[in-house]
Amino acid sequence: MTIAIESPDQPDVIALIAELDAYQDSLYPPESRHILDLAALKQSNVLSAVARDSAGNAIGCGAIVLYPEFGELKRMYVSPRGRGQGVAKRLLALLESKAIGLGCKLLKLETGPYQHEALALYASAGYERRGPFGDYTNDPLSVFMQKRIIAA
Repeated sequence: MTIAIESPDQPDVIALIAELDAYQDSLYPPESRHILDLAALKQSNVLSAVARDSAGNAIGCGAIVLYPEFGELKRMYVSPRGRGQGVAKRLLALLESKAIGLGCKLLKLETGPYQHEALALYASAGYERRGPFGDYTNDPLSVFMQKRIIAA
């Protein structure tokens, strides 16, 4: 398995993001889904990471939008065919490391209460619950978390 910063504008990554969208569509109504589209993921202030299996197929993705005061973790997803191999943990570690290298000291995220695996991953990685941030509002279908990150 390899994990690297890559453009999200690749057919297999686009398919992976579509898989993520379909999964989230099954869990949450549109007004409770706060996604970035492909154009937003291609902006210069976005780090996009892709995990690939030994055959080179995209099996996981994630991104961080870098703002002046913090980074926001977005679009974290591991396809069912890639689960149980530590892919999400490695994606998260790479994104955090790259954000630190760019001077980011705080990461925030929004996820949903029905994504138990994601909540467990973030908690195990040191993320703590917090209130809404940025343009988010209180929503019973949103869970907000953050983590202070520092260079090791």
